[in-house]
Amino acid sequence: MPNPEIEYLLVKYLGKDANSMELDILNKWIEDPENEKVFREFIKTHYAIILYMNNDQDQNNDIKKYLIKEIRKDKNVIYHRRFRKLMAYAAMAILFFAVGYLFEYNVFSGKEDFTKVSKTEGAVTIQMENGDIKTIDTEGEYPVTDDNGKRLGTIRNGKLMYTKKDFSGGKKIVYNTLNVPNGKRFDIVLSDGTHVFLNSGSSLKYPVVFPENGKRKVYLEGEAFFDVTHHREHPFVVRAQNLHVEVLGTTFNLSNYSEDDDTSVVLVNGAVSLSSSTPGYEQEKLLLQPGYKGILNKQSKQLSRSRVNTALYTSWIKGEIILRHESFDNIVEKLERYYNVNIINNNDSLKYEKFNATIKPGEESIEQVLRYFNAAYKINYEIIENRIVIN
Repeated sequence: MPNPEIEYLLVKYLGKDANSMELDILNKWIEDPENEKVFREFIKTHYAIILYMNNDQDQNNDIKKYLIKEIRKDKNVIYHRRFRKLMAYAAMAILFFAVGYLFEYNVFSGKEDFTKVSKTEGAVTIQMENGDIKTIDTEGEYPVTDDNGKRLGTIRNGKLMYTKKDFSGGKKIVYNTLNVPNGKRFDIVLSDGTHVFLNSGSSLKYPVVFPENGKRKVYLEGEAFFDVTHHREHPFVVRAQNLHVEVLGTTFNLSNYSEDDDTSVVLVNGAVSLSSSTPGYEQEKLLLQPGYKGILNKQSKQLSRSRVNTALYTSWIKGEIILRHESFDNIVEKLERYYNVNIINNNDSLKYEKFNATIKPGEESIEQVLRYFNAAYKINYEIIENRIVIN
C-alpha cells in the first residue's frame, strides 16, 4: 500500500487536480517496478467502475455529480482510514487515465471497430541542393550520393549517416533538407558526428559538410532532439524561425511546429543560449541550464524559461507521448501528427479541457485511442476514410 503522501497524490491525479510538480513525484514513484504494479492494479480496478458510471441513466448521472462534488471538497489531509472511501469517489469520476497502462492490461480487448482509419503513408525524403528529391527506403542499407555520384553517407537501420568529415567542406556550403512526414520518425548523423532525432512532420536543412570556418548552422521546422558533438571553435546553431539556439556540445529538444503558439527548447545536458531574430528583440538572450525549458512566444516575441521534467518532452524518442495537463486541442494536433490522420473536432466544449495520458503510437492504434475516448467520456466520433469527426 502506498504511503499517505502518495495516496493523496493519487487521489488528486484521479480528480485532475494534481499540478506538474505533483505529477513529477508520481512519475518518479512509478519508476519502481513494485510501485508500477500497484499503480497498474489501481487503474485496472477502478476503470471498471468508471465504465459503469458512464452510462446514460439519469440516476447514475446524479450520483456522478455528487461524487465529483465530494472529491472537490475533500482536498485536505487524507487519513488512512478514509483512503478507500475517497478512492471510490475518485474512481467514479469521469477521468482520463494513462492510456498506455490501460491497453497493456487489455482493458479494451474485444471486437475491433468495423470502421478503420485509412492512412496515407508518406515517405521520408531528401531534397538535394539542386532541388531534386530522393525517397529514402528506411528498411534498406545503401549509399547516399550527390549529383555527381560521389558517396556522402549511408542509409542503415532507418538512419541516415553522413561520412564524418568534420570541417573540410571548403568555402562553398552545400545544403540538403531531410523531410519526415506525419506518422514517422527518423534519425540523422551529420558530418561532424552530431546525432539528430527528427519527430513526425519535421524537416531539417543542414550542410552536407560543415564549413572550415565559423559556426555549424542547421535549420529546423517541427521537432527534433539534438545530441551535439562538442567543438569549441565551431559553435552549433539551430535556427527555428525567429529563435536561434547556440551550443558547443549538449543534448536538447527543440519544438518548432508552425501551428504551435510557442517555439520551445528543453535542455537535458550542457548549456544553450537562446536569442530572438525578430526586429527589436535581436539583442535579447536567454541562458538555459539543464532541466529548464526556454520558450519564445510567437505573438509577444518574448523569451521566458521555467523548470520542467525533461522526460516529458523527450519521451517521443522512445515512441511514447506523455501528456500532462494538455488541452484537448493540443492532443488532437499531436494525434494527427503521430498517426497521420485528419481529426475534425465539432465539440467546442472539449477544446480547452485538460487531460493526462501516456500513449504509445507504435503499439496502440488510433482506433484504440478513439475507443478509449468513447468509453471513458462518451465522445461520439465517425471515421470517414482518413478523417475522424468528433461530434
